[in-house]
Amino acid sequence: MATAPLRTDLLEVRHRRDLPPRPGRVAPWPVWLPVGAPARTAVERAGITELWTHQVAAADALTARRHVVLTTGTASGKSLAYLLPVATAAVAAPAADDPVRWRRRPATSLYLAPTKALAHDQARVCAELAVPGWRVATVDGDTDPADRQWARDHAHHVLTNPDLLHASLLPQHARWASFLRSLRYVVVDESHRYRGVFGAQVAAVLRRLRRLADHYGADPTFAVVSATSSDPVGSAAALTGIPADELVAVHEDGSARGRIRISLVTSELAPEAAAAEVMAERVRDGEQVLTFVSSRRLAEEVAAAGNAVAYRGGYLASDRREIERGLADGTIRGVAATNALELGVDIAGLDTVVMCGYPGSRAAFWQQAGRAGRRAADADVLLIARATPLDAYLLDHPGALFDQPVEATVLDPSSPAVLGPQLAAAAQELPLRDGDDRWFGATTRSLVQRLTDRGLLRRRPDGWFWTSPGRAVDRISLRSTDARSIDIVVESTGRVLGTVGADAADLVVHPGAVYLHQGETYLCDDEGWDPESAEALVRAARPGYLTQPLVDADVSLGPPEAHRPAGAGRLTYGLGRVSSTVTGYLRRDEVTGRVWDSTPLDRPERVLTTSVTVLTVPGAGEPLSRTRLDAGTHALEHLVTGLLPALTANDRYDVGSHSWLSEEGEAVVAVFDRRPGSGFAASAYARGDAWLTAARDRLEQCDCVSGCPACVLSAGCTSSRPLDKATAQRLLAVVAPTVVD
Repeated sequence: MATAPLRTDLLEVRHRRDLPPRPGRVAPWPVWLPVGAPARTAVERAGITELWTHQVAAADALTARRHVVLTTGTASGKSLAYLLPVATAAVAAPAADDPVRWRRRPATSLYLAPTKALAHDQARVCAELAVPGWRVATVDGDTDPADRQWARDHAHHVLTNPDLLHASLLPQHARWASFLRSLRYVVVDESHRYRGVFGAQVAAVLRRLRRLADHYGADPTFAVVSATSSDPVGSAAALTGIPADELVAVHEDGSARGRIRISLVTSELAPEAAAAEVMAERVRDGEQVLTFVSSRRLAEEVAAAGNAVAYRGGYLASDRREIERGLADGTIRGVAATNALELGVDIAGLDTVVMCGYPGSRAAFWQQAGRAGRRAADADVLLIARATPLDAYLLDHPGALFDQPVEATVLDPSSPAVLGPQLAAAAQELPLRDGDDRWFGATTRSLVQRLTDRGLLRRRPDGWFWTSPGRAVDRISLRSTDARSIDIVVESTGRVLGTVGADAADLVVHPGAVYLHQGETYLCDDEGWDPESAEALVRAARPGYLTQPLVDADVSLGPPEAHRPAGAGRLTYGLGRVSSTVTGYLRRDEVTGRVWDSTPLDRPERVLTTSVTVLTVPGAGEPLSRTRLDAGTHALEHLVTGLLPALTANDRYDVGSHSWLSEEGEAVVAVFDRRPGSGFAASAYARGDAWLTAARDRLEQCDCVSGCPACVLSAGCTSSRPLDKATAQRLLAVVAPTVVD
């Protein structure tokens, strides 16, 4: 279907980029997959008579037992590229010269996805492929004991997630010995999702897996599947621990694609309102449209206004399948979704994809855009910009979106905050020994000694042993360096609405806080969250206001690990101490945002030791009052923190920030990793020149008078300090005086 013209009364096109149509390129069937082979027969029975070039390249390398990094586009058939060798190995007859073939299990494989939904979706793909004799099982926290035992004892291909691998399969590896002994392949899907602390934790889990597989005599081949990345091999090496020179990159996409028209647009309406209008109009015209929004509530609202259905996290697998079937057979014309759909439903070939705001990274942008386009048909992608510094910057600099590679994945697998507890878990699984640094890296010995000094490990002649009666893995949260979490519980029913990390609980469930859940509002009780019970009790209410915590913070940097000039200022990086106290909260009208009043609180100080990058700016020309200079420093903090995701691929909550004036009158802005070990502060330091230049350009190109959400205003600010755009601009002129290529 030809794409419709954009409504000029609704949308203003700021930039347009056309991706030309791409003819498909096919390759001959692999010689190891002859006519009549079970996997080939199954594929041909599904109507696939030819393979794309990248599918054959990846499948050939995996069959030759070479590790592969596969980074072709969305809906390019990546699953088939690794499933062909995986299924073929599983159903192959044992070699006649194998002396222990009578007791060896057929080749097994492990598939890891960052979400349960994606693993279940992959199970559906495997079921549809239906290779005779190939046994596939999904194992996660919801799997009953009998099915889990069947998977351990009989499945060839087990689909799961890193959380279960970490907390169940590896600690109980003796039960999985038969499976691990025959482990031929490990598939790490959506690997670009493993970044920051989550990425570092999963990297350690994969090293534990490789170590245990080696213990059982296996040497699995890895297929690392990712969105396009600027350094896919380097990222895969950091994630898996496999040397980069042992990884084969397959990135040239051989699949066919129609012309894709990508438009960056603005609207006088809110992005979601404009998106609903576009969706409704195009659905009426017979198109199939997918709109991405930022929250579950907005998914429901946009779907209702746009004559569409909603898709969001929390839907059952049956609901996802119904949506998928409806799009496939044409009975569903529009879907409004949170980014959960990126991983939850296999949808591609749509006429139009609409994004309500930049999704935070180029990887996510191209992942969402990849849902548009059929083999020969044209398609539209619309990014409706929000009034944020990041979106505004991309409107002014579209080349930063279209002409730059997708971000490299930021993760630090050697972070002591991550690797130390993971080494304890590894020691409980199998005593640590000299030489285990080949799995865990050069810092292994020093961290083991630290754990021994603390009494967590004990040295014996045959290695280092875990000494506690508890489970080491229970002290680790894969998505944080703090395993503690607080349940948010409805007092009257006991229903758990959600969880929040203990480190952030005072921000979310302090006394008197309004908690939002799926568009409904709840009030926290007067005691706030209870550290003893690890619960925060709430009750359903509609008080007419929302709450905003007020925070006093302080950042102190220890001995710097690195420092360098930034124009006439300087950037410094190192380990720092971040202390914060929630001192009260504002009540804001839920409709207008107007502040009703302020309520003081007496909450304890929270201290975080984490990586910090500090920007120090000397005087900005003619003397300014400390009041004005402080307001400019505060505005600068908002701006540079809001722009950081354009360079480091962090989510907004991944980094915290604080700003102040030194005794000498210097402006100081600190950004820090909210989760120690995530690596984003280090990335900010490394990209400092480009980061500050982007901030300078944003202020120069923003035509507001005194500051707006597209430059220095931040809806998430917890301070009552004033803002001064003009002074922020003067400060940036000091540290970013020239354009950086």
